[in-house]
Amino acid sequence: MNIYRKLSNEEIKDLEDKGCRCKDWSLISVGDGFSTVNIRNTNFSGEIFMGRFDKEFVLPGNVTRQSGISNATIHNCRIGDNVCINQVRSYLANYIIEDDVLIDNVDIMSVENETSFGNGASLSVMCEMGGRNVKIFDHLSAQVAYVLAMYRDRNSTIDILNQLIDDYSASVTSSIGTIGKSSKIVSCKVIKNVKIGPFATIDNVFRLQNGTVNSCQDAPTYVGLGVIAEDFIVSRGSKISDSALLINCFVGEACVLGKQYSAENSLFFANCVGYHGEACSIFAGPFTVTHHKSTLLIAGQFSFMNAGSGSNQSNHLYKLGPVHQGILERGAKTASDSYIMWPAKIGPFTVVTGRHTSNADTSDLPFSYLLENNDESILIPGINLKSVGTIRDAQKWPQRDKRTKANSLDCINFNLLSPFTIHRMYKALEILDDLQNISGTASQWYAYRSTKIKNTSLNKGRNLYKIAIIKFLGNSLISRIENADIKSNEDLINVLKPDTEIGNGVWIDLAGLISPKSEIQRLLDEIETNNLSLEDINTKFKEIHNNYYVFEWTWALNRIEEYFDKHYSEITIKDVIKLVMEWKKAVVSLDNMIYEDAKKEFDTLSKTGFGADGEDDVCDLDFESVRGNFESNKFVKEVLCHIEKKTQLGDKIIDKLQKIH
Repeated sequence: MNIYRKLSNEEIKDLEDKGCRCKDWSLISVGDGFSTVNIRNTNFSGEIFMGRFDKEFVLPGNVTRQSGISNATIHNCRIGDNVCINQVRSYLANYIIEDDVLIDNVDIMSVENETSFGNGASLSVMCEMGGRNVKIFDHLSAQVAYVLAMYRDRNSTIDILNQLIDDYSASVTSSIGTIGKSSKIVSCKVIKNVKIGPFATIDNVFRLQNGTVNSCQDAPTYVGLGVIAEDFIVSRGSKISDSALLINCFVGEACVLGKQYSAENSLFFANCVGYHGEACSIFAGPFTVTHHKSTLLIAGQFSFMNAGSGSNQSNHLYKLGPVHQGILERGAKTASDSYIMWPAKIGPFTVVTGRHTSNADTSDLPFSYLLENNDESILIPGINLKSVGTIRDAQKWPQRDKRTKANSLDCINFNLLSPFTIHRMYKALEILDDLQNISGTASQWYAYRSTKIKNTSLNKGRNLYKIAIIKFLGNSLISRIENADIKSNEDLINVLKPDTEIGNGVWIDLAGLISPKSEIQRLLDEIETNNLSLEDINTKFKEIHNNYYVFEWTWALNRIEEYFDKHYSEITIKDVIKLVMEWKKAVVSLDNMIYEDAKKEFDTLSKTGFGADGEDDVCDLDFESVRGNFESNKFVKEVLCHIEKKTQLGDKIIDKLQKIH
């Protein structure tokens, strides 16, 4: 800890000789190792603390810059060791500047009056007119935000959470800001009422006002190049650049917003990417991605979503204002120039193409295509289960998680098949059966919630859902028994026995967290009765997340009991062999469909435009030199390898059980 002293007369004289000015030098205190050597042309006012300045900074291009203070006006600041402050044209006021900070070529940087640095700002998400407002704070997780936005019927829960956030905001409210250790603030215009975390880089911003840039050594944050942000919080490891405009926004961990992207009253959680387009009042759950100009996301909730170029939604029907909302559940995609009129709800992993004005609700028919034909919305159930794109997405999301794993804010479950999606498939089977029972098997078309389903699509969808259900049940069963020591039917029953009763019933997706609904309801009850802190609540969500597979087995076993129409204590080794054989058949069948879908990327149509100057004889060679051939494609190899591995696994389990049987 630094022990401070007042300036000596010799030091004051030396500073004045080098162009420094201060009305009251007695207000300046200096620490151990302080020297006036690297201070010049600076006006001091208010209470000032300074450390030593004996370090050089190495800038890009191997340019060195000596720590110290020059050509600046400093008011009421505490400056740590080895800080470099240079060319502050207006003033730097009311900041604690930690060690090894570089501040160079800044117009103005100040804290004016008391501020909470963006904490407590209220964002009108999903409904522009208000009603689902989320108050942001430094440690906001996707799950806490989901509760605040979506559980508005739980008035007591919402009131308690808002009070906790208000209390936190009050605890960080100050008239003094902080610039964290080893951060860099370079060539910036206006920075007012902004707190900056350690190892952050603020580079060439135009204006930052009333916000926090959270950062750390393992996940440094970058904000720069023309950015304007007001009433904001940016989380660790994110990058905001290239003239992005953020007004009333929360940006979660490892997000990238840039290339003139603009957003207002919006939440972005882990690993979101936004380029060129705009967002207004959106809840962007993890991995919401939009890359294109003319793409507007408005008044919606999204996650694991990819928005095509020119995608658009409407939330204003010119009656009571922009009050409508929409939901694209996890994994949904919109094609280029797609349009959806809110209110609407699109089911998990559904692809939307064309224009849809009929307020469709496809939430109980996941993995579908929603197409437009002659101004009608056509639904193809389950077809996306055999899409190569769906599997590729499921593989890339974990690989593209750029967060540092320790203390991540958001709970993210990457599973494609889970009780959340499989439960929907069971409902889908009931819906498709009911449609045929009501309208008859001979009908060519079936009407469902403002969409139309073709007879052949209905039958194919039913088959795909059944295959996916068997695949999931088999996955859960094999994971349970694969490494277990089973030598008798009694051993099997002991292995099958669930570890908890939690898991039966409906499962939900809270912006990345897949959980039994009962556990979320239990947590909300606990918030209302047990005086939990915000940290406690985030910890509870993580506990639910970490117990996913324990809860999943309880749910899966319940469905396996339905499959065999018997209690798990009555399930035999012969029964398990039967299900594993069905699982192996389902996995291979689905993988073969994906394999055939991948072939389309290498057919004659895909080679259109290849071949130098249109020469047919070099078309194949040109295509292969750019895209490779089908057999050597990495993803195709992975599909074939998956078929082989799962076949071997199934055979291994069956052989093991048959020996016991």
